Amino acid sequence: MPETTALPLAPMTPHAAISAFCYLRAVQAGDVEAAREFAGAELRMAELLVDAVERIVVPVTALPGAEAGEPTTEMFALEALGQVLVATLRTWAQAGPDSAEGIACAVIDFVLQFLTDDHEDVAEMLRQLEAVGVGQALAAHPAPDGAHRGWPPPDGRTTAPPHRTAPHRTRCASALAGPYHTPP
Repeated sequence: MPETTALPLAPMTPHAAISAFCYLRAVQAGDVEAAREFAGAELRMAELLVDAVERIVVPVTALPGAEAGEPTTEMFALEALGQVLVATLRTWAQAGPDSAEGIACAVIDFVLQFLTDDHEDVAEMLRQLEAVGVGQALAAHPAPDGAHRGWPPPDGRTTAPPHRTAPHRTRCASALAGPYHTPP
């Protein structure tokens, strides 16, 4: 049987991971204004979404290791589905910034169909995926020695930071307890 191995993905930056997941969650919540702000602030949003979806789809659809025993036909079909989805979204992203909403909807549908049980809360699953994605990005791109990452603040506050001037930063950073951002 052919053995497939996925190439390791280059880690996303923390900013890219946060931007992609803020956009995904805004689209999932039906907040058109916020989604428009996030997409307008990041012209590469479609590409960022494909990077994020690859980190979600590949581990879920990849063939299990040798310790799992002989792969089944369903396992091969699921892996092929994941490869086709990622390749299709990559091609779609080449259409430019206007493709971001469609890509986000495909990602949300994948999460709904494959990662939630009995259509449980997709928003909660996106929060969990964001926490993992941002955590991986922070681990791959640590702050320089002596620098502060931004959250939690060094003074021990547990409330959201004050609003910033950039709209994408304002909504994302100030909504720590809200529907768009989960702090790392």
